[in-house]
Amino acid sequence: MARITVRLFAGLRELAGRSSLALEGVSRIADVWPRLGLGDEPAALLYAVNREYVARDHELADGDEVALIPPVSGGSFRLSAEPLDVAVVLREVESPDAGGTASFVGTVRRRSRDRDVLHLDYEAYEEMAEEMLSRLGDELTARHGLTAVAIHHRLGRVEIGEPSVVIAVSAPHRAAALDACREAIETLKTSIPLWKKEVYAGGEEWIGQGS
Repeated sequence: MARITVRLFAGLRELAGRSSLALEGVSRIADVWPRLGLGDEPAALLYAVNREYVARDHELADGDEVALIPPVSGGSFRLSAEPLDVAVVLREVESPDAGGTASFVGTVRRRSRDRDVLHLDYEAYEEMAEEMLSRLGDELTARHGLTAVAIHHRLGRVEIGEPSVVIAVSAPHRAAALDACREAIETLKTSIPLWKKEVYAGGEEWIGQGS
């Protein structure tokens, strides 16, 4: 039986009232959720051990860090609490070998799900997210023959109209840059441990996978 540290994010952190806790006497990932006393296990919940995704039958060892990953919303791969500069991201993929550059800028919109949004709050499992963004850049570069990739994402409070994510991709040919840019944002929104909360008049809601 192992003694582990459990890390919680986004809605799970708020539900538990803490961001981390210690558990003793657990042997497998499947044993973790029942020990938390938080009700039914959320659908599509993922687990990471020492910053790597694992299956529910994964065996745990003393000292392991187990992160519970709710469904995510989510060159240079940067998480920033400061406003993003689109020009900076574009400069990071400049190269004399590039024949084309594609970019995507995601901004906070005023209306969502028929509600007036006041602002967004972003949260991340930062250490794991940065590693996964870097790995994504390597995979995109190998698959599409890219020159460079840069992804910057905001954390914390983001106001209406502000960029929440900026992606820039350069490649010898425009088709590769465009394809890789689209793949980058779709992967980010479904696989990287980043979450957003919509704060609107009269309430707030953590928004899940693919949003």
